[in-house]
Amino acid sequence: MFNLPKLIMSLLIMLLSFALNAQSKFTVSGVIKDKANGEVLIGAVIRVANDLGLGTTSNEYGFYSLSIPAGNYQLLVDYTGYLQQEISINLNKSMNLVINLELNSKQLNEVVVTGNVNKVHSAEIGMEKLSIKDINAIPVIFGEKDVLKTIQLLPGVTSQGDGNSGFYVRGGAADQNLILLDEALVYNPSHLLGFFSTFNSDAIKDVSLYKGTAPAQYGGRLSSVLDVKMNDGNDKEYHVSGGIGLISSKLNIEGPIKKDEGSFLITARRTYADMFLKLSNDTSLKKAKLYFYDLNAKLNYKLSNKDRLYLSGYFGRDDLGLSDLFGLNWGNATGTLRWNHIISDKLFSNTSLIYSDYKYDININSSGINANIHSEIRDLTLKEELQLFSDPKNSIRFGFSSTYHTITPGEVSGTNITSGNQPDNHTWENALYISDSWKATSKWSVDYGIRLSSFSIFGGSNMYDLDANKNIIDTLHYGSGQIVKTYVIPEPRISANYLLNENSSLKFAYTRNSQYLHLISNSVSSNPTDKWVASNNNIKPEIADQLSVGYFRSFKNDDYEFSVESYYKHMQNQIDYKDNANIISNEAIESQLLFGQGRAYGIEFLLRKKVGRLTAWISYTLSRTELQIDGINNDNWYVARQDRTHDLSIVGIYKVSPKWTLSADFVYYTGNAVTFPSGKYEINNNTYFLYTERNGYRMPAYNRLDLSATKELRHRKHYSSELTFGLYNAYGQENAYTITFRTDPNDPNRTQAVQTSLFRWVPSISYNFKF
Repeated sequence: MFNLPKLIMSLLIMLLSFALNAQSKFTVSGVIKDKANGEVLIGAVIRVANDLGLGTTSNEYGFYSLSIPAGNYQLLVDYTGYLQQEISINLNKSMNLVINLELNSKQLNEVVVTGNVNKVHSAEIGMEKLSIKDINAIPVIFGEKDVLKTIQLLPGVTSQGDGNSGFYVRGGAADQNLILLDEALVYNPSHLLGFFSTFNSDAIKDVSLYKGTAPAQYGGRLSSVLDVKMNDGNDKEYHVSGGIGLISSKLNIEGPIKKDEGSFLITARRTYADMFLKLSNDTSLKKAKLYFYDLNAKLNYKLSNKDRLYLSGYFGRDDLGLSDLFGLNWGNATGTLRWNHIISDKLFSNTSLIYSDYKYDININSSGINANIHSEIRDLTLKEELQLFSDPKNSIRFGFSSTYHTITPGEVSGTNITSGNQPDNHTWENALYISDSWKATSKWSVDYGIRLSSFSIFGGSNMYDLDANKNIIDTLHYGSGQIVKTYVIPEPRISANYLLNENSSLKFAYTRNSQYLHLISNSVSSNPTDKWVASNNNIKPEIADQLSVGYFRSFKNDDYEFSVESYYKHMQNQIDYKDNANIISNEAIESQLLFGQGRAYGIEFLLRKKVGRLTAWISYTLSRTELQIDGINNDNWYVARQDRTHDLSIVGIYKVSPKWTLSADFVYYTGNAVTFPSGKYEINNNTYFLYTERNGYRMPAYNRLDLSATKELRHRKHYSSELTFGLYNAYGQENAYTITFRTDPNDPNRTQAVQTSLFRWVPSISYNFKF
């Protein structure tokens, strides 16, 4: 049984022991920043010259702390793309040192395709970091720079396909990815049914992807964490930048609230495809809606040398409609109020109050029916995290998070319809965690920790008692605010790195993750109207245990890197659907669901050239994902729809000259597993198709080549501009979006398979500026 007072007492004893052991040392601490704009640098390395064992990295707020014995030292500070800084200090007492790094001017003639993670020396496994330069250089559809499309070019990450921003990580479903923007959860990360993501690259500073083995402060999803952090804004001078493309435009404004004390950032984007529809001679098309907008905003201010306050938010909305007959709109709203406090030169605190909201509305006005369907999920979260830099060999994090979920499953209103409003569902998700990054020896480094999560279901909405065939045998009623059931799951995790030599290492990891919220959809692709449902008395939390091992190697002064990682993941309480399931209008949705287990395993290869005029990477994943669900395929194992046998990506970026940059990417992957009819029969001259084996067939394999060229028009101190040309699907491959079946009109005994493809060639051009 979990004992909270005992854990707190053990934690206090641990902290006291670290403090006593460090009494003979002094601490140099502070923040590492970009000298030009004041943005804090995440993951910058600060170490003692000639001693690789004495060093640390800046956290996600730029703070670092290094405790070493008194003496004279040369400190080396490194960050990818910046000039190394050497600082001499005489450490005879603890000191605060703010470090400002300068960009390396050599970058004008080369590009860098990685974040500041040394994979050989780090204990992290299954972790990828992307810089904004990566994202901006890679060609994507319609010329929009896209975080989600870029991560799908990495090993272990696969795309849902054209027209989808959803992605699969190591065999997990699309809803098993935790997607965060400045700590706020983003439930639907797509615009225009998946053609764009919600993340405007102009507002983003840092992107980290954890493929299963994430630090203990993350939780709530089985497969991955995508942690996206927004820029803070320039605290030195004002800047305006933006871009004009074929179907969208964007604008970014940033500057100091008070120089070196605080800053603001406002970034807005909107498509205008609907404006072109107004040029049509078709009256219905003139009234059609087809657009999205989003807005990112952030403020930060230094209250004192030890306190800084941040306020950030995201607001986005999509609106699709056909005249007054049909309308669909959906959107996310997030808000994060964060307080950073330096308790001491070794102890850093971050307190956050977070709001997240996702909702959609469907309007129907046809055939005498006027109806509106509304669904929504809202979260309010309180988080507190402390980071203790106890000594150069240990960095300890501990804290808690508490989230109150409110789910509106469906409100139906209108005329000539039967209203069927379902009461809101209320749940409470909590977690306590502690972890340590430990440099055990010169060869061994270990990250280990535990997360204890709990999930409580409140009364106020109907719950059901089901028989073995999923039929409702009783409706259960509980009072509002009454705790009906609580799940408690311990989630240990450990990753270790053994350094073979300065250029190569072996790693292994084990982690357990749990998931209490589930996305219910029986369509081939993700839709904005898919339903989020919470675990209850029938739907149990999903649990995944993952083991992974890897080999990492760097070449030629870390200019090249190679890695191979293998994983095995066992998943409990996996969800699939009964044949002919009705999940749209069924209040007792658990009566349409079936449960079982899953397994995913594979091997991932990555070869990357990181710096120079030509940078590139090749990633390949060989994998398998299977489910065994009671009631499906005679209870035998079958492939999940996200199963991909082969997945290959090749990316290249070439700096031809200071003015021109060329880039290309090629992708190939095995087609999705799908359920096609195995036969057909007729009743009263109507043809019905017979479906037998679940996911027993495959869509055709997918392949595509994208090209891009960027020309710098001007580069002055106070003004720069560029033109970007792109060609998506350069050789016009007709990849299958859907395949449907129909009776051959010329021969009723034959069945036709009809393939629908979305795109062949998609050219784009955009103009970007900054002043």
